[in-house]
Amino acid sequence: MDRFEGRCWLDWWANSSTLLGSIEVSVVIATAGTGWDARGRLVGNDDEGRDGFAFLCDLDPVFMLRFEDGSTVDVTVHPTDEYRRFALTEYSGSVARSAEHHIAL
Repeated sequence: MDRFEGRCWLDWWANSSTLLGSIEVSVVIATAGTGWDARGRLVGNDDEGRDGFAFLCDLDPVFMLRFEDGSTVDVTVHPTDEYRRFALTEYSGSVARSAEHHIAL
């Protein structure tokens, strides 16, 4: 396969049993040298979905990219265009990561 183009989901897991967010995306993944190049965009164009995606990206940009067949790959999301478009790179770091968020009251 030299190229994949289709719909997927970016899932953001708080831990191994808690899925905090899932957003439908359209991606294009192509081979590039020894790796791959992946770009995508949010399928929905509503502000609520974009704001939720931006919140999760800012919290920790590592998501699980889930394909229609159920296969997955861990990716780091690099947002552009006010979180409407993004680039993806394969995540190869530690499974355990900490995320911290404070809400000012």
